[in-house]
Amino acid sequence: MKNLEDEGFLDLDDQRLEYRMVGPRPQDAPTLVMLHEGLGCVKMWGDFPDRLAHATGAGVFVYSRAGYGQSSPVKLPRPLDYMHHEARDTLPRLLSEIGFRRGLLVGHSDGASIAAIYAGSVQDHRVRALVLIAPHFFVEDLSIRSIAEAKAAYAESDLRAKLARFHGDVDNTFRGWNDAWLDPGFRAWDITEELAYIRVPILIVQGEQDQYGTARQIEVAQEECYCPVEAVLLRDARHAPHRETPDQALKEIADFTNRILRGHGEATFAAHAA
Repeated sequence: MKNLEDEGFLDLDDQRLEYRMVGPRPQDAPTLVMLHEGLGCVKMWGDFPDRLAHATGAGVFVYSRAGYGQSSPVKLPRPLDYMHHEARDTLPRLLSEIGFRRGLLVGHSDGASIAAIYAGSVQDHRVRALVLIAPHFFVEDLSIRSIAEAKAAYAESDLRAKLARFHGDVDNTFRGWNDAWLDPGFRAWDITEELAYIRVPILIVQGEQDQYGTARQIEVAQEECYCPVEAVLLRDARHAPHRETPDQALKEIADFTNRILRGHGEATFAAHAA
């Protein structure tokens, strides 16, 4: 188990992953492990991890997957099942490395899908619940259209320059995500089977104006899951509610987290937000 600093790097075999730790360490309190979107990284969460730690009293661990932020790059092209590799290979090793004892997985977009795959593939009693922000459980036409538009914007606008402020190898980051999603074979990507094996409560937070997915994603989760599924549609949000409507997103996620922690006898920590 690594002695976690406020920020640093984890070495997992051939991957060097940047991280940031806010609040109490895993040995001292529940931990919220945050998994970023397909073009995200540690810094792109902004101050949301800090606000979430303050609102719950839990520790918040944020990291950049390989190919993102200042983490090591990945070999391209990514395999089309790259999210399954992240969930079943990298994430278990990362949780072990940080000394994760109990808490929640909080994922956004690709990160939400990875969290769902993990919970549906690994029966990990340490994971008390999932918070899935704008998750993808299957591929929609809307998603592909928006991702194709992002490809054009990357080539023709200042999108590349904006992303380069956050990612050490911005082309590796963008192509690793964009090329995979636009591969014709990716149309068959579907994780609804994993949903049936999740055994912990789920909160889904989605923007009504989400340009990458429709409310059908929520409906599928409610149809396929045997666990409790709560869903919140935020009227003024698109694909990143924690950035577009941060106060609303924070309240929904913190309220859910605190209820889960109290239900597991963690009131000492959840009461910090009261």
